[in-house]
Amino acid sequence: MKLKKVVTFAGIAAASALVLAACSSSSSKSSTASSSKEEVVFATVGTTAPFSYEKDGELTGYDIEVAKAVFEGSDKYEVKFQKTEWTSIFTGLDSGKFQMGGNNISYSEERGAKYLYSYPIGSTPQVLTVPKDSEIKSYEDIAGHSTQVVQGTTTEAQLKEFNDSHKDNPVELKYTNENITQILTSLSEGKADFKIFDAPTVNSVIKNQGLDNLQTIELESQEQPFIYFIFGQDQEELQTFVNERLKELQVDGTLSKLAKEYLGGDYVPTADDLTVPNK
Repeated sequence: MKLKKVVTFAGIAAASALVLAACSSSSSKSSTASSSKEEVVFATVGTTAPFSYEKDGELTGYDIEVAKAVFEGSDKYEVKFQKTEWTSIFTGLDSGKFQMGGNNISYSEERGAKYLYSYPIGSTPQVLTVPKDSEIKSYEDIAGHSTQVVQGTTTEAQLKEFNDSHKDNPVELKYTNENITQILTSLSEGKADFKIFDAPTVNSVIKNQGLDNLQTIELESQEQPFIYFIFGQDQEELQTFVNERLKELQVDGTLSKLAKEYLGGDYVPTADDLTVPNK
């Protein structure tokens, strides 16, 4: 009887070893399969709705959801999102810490000389935001009225140019360091007469803050203000992959669907707009 018990225990031990070995082999294969994809670290600020922000502890927003759609089902790439400061997006791309970035990023010659650009992922047209009972109905009507501006912004430069041609009735520029949510709240409370800013951000703030007494007026612009993803200079293969996917997402309506959901309008490029800005 004692011998039988020994044999039984030995059999159990052998079977257990086989099971453990099989599990180990399966785990190893799974790990190998997972690690076979090339990781793309995507840098974003994560605090600038509607482009990138956190909801229920997860990053979301237009730039984030477009990036998720781009990499969905990819056999080669796996995207990982990394929150960071605005300036760190660019220094991280410089050092190779990040391969890709997105956060309502526009094109400039300076950036174009240092980074690769994707096709445009959306547009951010300017709107004139005023109280619903305002006498301001068009851009020309802002003469003699007041607005809050942040020093060094394109809006400040635009309004200074306006004042140069309306010296008899200029816009009163009230300088502030407040963010756009605070500025629009002040506008809603009557502390200024209008605000010029990009439509997606204004739509998001008005909706999220319940500023129902404000309305927007579209402004004509000679150049379409597109936003893009950017890459490190050594990421040409990744750039090509992303651009091909953006073409597909433009054609199948995914970009349009996401823009309506996150930007509050169909702010997407046409097929003809799908070009790299610095080429």
